[in-house]
Amino acid sequence: MLAFVFPGQGAQTIGMGRALAEVYPQAREVFEEVDEALGEKLSALIWEGDQDTLTLTRNAQPALMATSIAAMAALGAEGVTVHAASFVAGHSLGEYSALCAAGAISLADTARLLRIRGEAMQAAVPVGVGAMAAILGLDYAAVDAIAQQAAGDEVVQAANDNDPGQVVISGHVAAVERAVELAKAQGAKRAVMLPVSAPFHCALMAPAAVAMAEALDGVVIEAPQVPVVANVRAEAISDPDAIRALLVEQVTGSVRWRGSVTWMAGQGVAETWEIGAGKALSGMVRRIERSLATRQVGTPEEVTAAVDSMN
Repeated sequence: MLAFVFPGQGAQTIGMGRALAEVYPQAREVFEEVDEALGEKLSALIWEGDQDTLTLTRNAQPALMATSIAAMAALGAEGVTVHAASFVAGHSLGEYSALCAAGAISLADTARLLRIRGEAMQAAVPVGVGAMAAILGLDYAAVDAIAQQAAGDEVVQAANDNDPGQVVISGHVAAVERAVELAKAQGAKRAVMLPVSAPFHCALMAPAAVAMAEALDGVVIEAPQVPVVANVRAEAISDPDAIRALLVEQVTGSVRWRGSVTWMAGQGVAETWEIGAGKALSGMVRRIERSLATRQVGTPEEVTAAVDSMN
């Protein structure tokens, strides 16, 4: 049983998806449709722009989604559709890519939603007020307890439960720094501040959740062709109303990636394909469930290899 998984922020690189667009007209059409939906040449930034500009949340989110859907289009040109997967799942913004790939949200709407999401998340907290840090070598329960201890009258929460030894925390700068020191004192292998522009997936994102509720209210969401494993539930959902509600909840809620992978493995998934840029999710998947095979699908060569593996 196969699952398609879609990367989140941090995987962006200049040039991603360009080879797909050069080899597959269907992939190029994806980038063109995203450009048209946003009213700008995002593809030019992705392929020829500046890494710092691409990394801005408002750009990185639709750019990573476009690259993932272009990879899906390339697979489709070779006869492998989303129906080859039993489940789809994505890490944070990758959940939008998963929903788009599964036909729940149109490509144009997904691009516009992610632009709104990126801008709303950046605007929710002034630069310098919030922070995130990765805690390595402690499990989720330990990090959650440390966050509660460090919070005081500020916010710090376990934001991403990535794998058994990596939990990301998010909140006010001072509270995150206190949690980092506590984690080190309690035996964390490493506890490092992350170079992010906002404290994602914590209560400080509440204004962005309001903005997403308004944006999603005006978007058609269909039942996905393949069940989508939701970040905040770590289980599959197919009901459009539930999808809409959980996308709002996701803005302030934890990304339960470890739980999502464990759940899929429990359903019989034996292999994951990471669709789009990077390979971070594949590493997490192997650390969560060592029995799972992983594959990246982000270049024409990887598309060919993936298709050949099914024959």
